[in-house]
Amino acid sequence: DYHKCEEAVKVAIEVGYRHIDGAYLYENEKEVGRAIQEKIADGTVKRENIFYTGKLWSTFNAPEMVSSALEKSLKSLQFDYIDLYIIHTPLSLKSGDDLFPVDGNGKLIFDNVDLCATWEAMEACKDAGLVKSIGVSNFNRRQLEMILNKPGLKYKPVCNQVECHPYLNQRKLLEFCKSKNIVLVAFSALGSHRDERWVDQSSPLLLEDPILNALAKKYNQSPALVALRYQLQRGVVVLAKSFTRKHIEDNFKVFDFQLTEEDMKAIDSLNQNLRYDSFLDHPEYPFADDY
Repeated sequence: DYHKCEEAVKVAIEVGYRHIDGAYLYENEKEVGRAIQEKIADGTVKRENIFYTGKLWSTFNAPEMVSSALEKSLKSLQFDYIDLYIIHTPLSLKSGDDLFPVDGNGKLIFDNVDLCATWEAMEACKDAGLVKSIGVSNFNRRQLEMILNKPGLKYKPVCNQVECHPYLNQRKLLEFCKSKNIVLVAFSALGSHRDERWVDQSSPLLLEDPILNALAKKYNQSPALVALRYQLQRGVVVLAKSFTRKHIEDNFKVFDFQLTEEDMKAIDSLNQNLRYDSFLDHPEYPFADDY
């Protein structure tokens, strides 16, 4: 898988992608870094042409852990700065080497961290020149407002990366983010890779949706491209996860066509607030009321 990841990043850069979305959690930053360095070395791109997003994992949300977590990512990537660094989730897990710390009963061990303090540590990383921009991920409106209304706020989050697709179109959150000049970034824009740990296997497959498939026929495109195009036209930055050269090339065709207003409305109507990624709805999270 790691080799696959390295190859996929190289292919993506060759095809023309410049925004690479990564994270400490994915445990592949060495491979991603190697792929980018190789494409810099062979003259395909310069470092400043690449926009890399890194993420602060939930075991490092404690403010005193933030800069060392960022340093780990920088070292793996062989970068001296990251373009965008975001808080991966508003949930905080017990700090330590385990990505998912569990107790004797296999239950996740959470920690109570003041995210405003985490944010101040993120701001310090920006001031130190280690990151160009800072943002958040998986935050709801209440959590965003907590940061935006923080006394002495130095930099506001530039983005909020959330699960977003036609079955969970995040209309209200998108409106709120636009009103605050925060970019909404969509992950799982094609539904999901259906990881059994977080995804209910009986949930409907987005790409088999009849309306998306009818529109795909109409435009002579794939249902995946229709789902990606939908996001672009709403002003959402859209991420597409893919390993095969064919899909990586196909996804790039999202700029070759435009959906009518009527078709956009048809896709809007598919919303059913279906969240594939259940990690954030964690029933054991003891501080859910804070949010």
